[in-house]
Amino acid sequence: MNDTVDASSKYQDSLPISSDAIMEQLDNWGIAYTRADHVPLRTVEESKKVQGQFLSSEQGGGHIKNLYLRDNKKRNVLLVAEQDRQIDLKSLNTKLGTGRLSFGSAERLMENLGVRPGAVTPLSMISGVKTGVQLFIDSGLKSCRQIYVHPLVNDRTLGITGEGLQAFFDKIEVEPVWVDLK
Repeated sequence: MNDTVDASSKYQDSLPISSDAIMEQLDNWGIAYTRADHVPLRTVEESKKVQGQFLSSEQGGGHIKNLYLRDNKKRNVLLVAEQDRQIDLKSLNTKLGTGRLSFGSAERLMENLGVRPGAVTPLSMISGVKTGVQLFIDSGLKSCRQIYVHPLVNDRTLGITGEGLQAFFDKIEVEPVWVDLK
């Protein structure tokens, strides 16, 4: 096993805001959530292996993927989409009203959202708001009873209602742009 720092809670103290601190902040703001601890998850495929413990998509569970993107004008974007949504990067900029999009680097991800690859989450906007990251959310997630997000690390998952997530955005003064990705 190598000693590479990964996106798990083991290294949360090396983040600008730790996972424990964001959960404490949610508690202080009265935003309810459920918490599950699991093996580190880096991809949607890995996430699907532990989803049995959560509401299924059919039951109203919002299982998401988070894309940290950057456009050709160097603007940073966080796109939160339903996990199985097909995303065409070539045409996405038209839907989002941005320049041509590509994936942001791990260094920029840490600099702008304060997380490592594998732990990108709507909650990372607590750092992203300070660096001007623009947040876009798949409007298909509006109907979910619970949305499952990482608390800045990839070995924990929080279940939070859409209202709870919106309350979080209101507290950090982020206005998500809801976009139809169908």
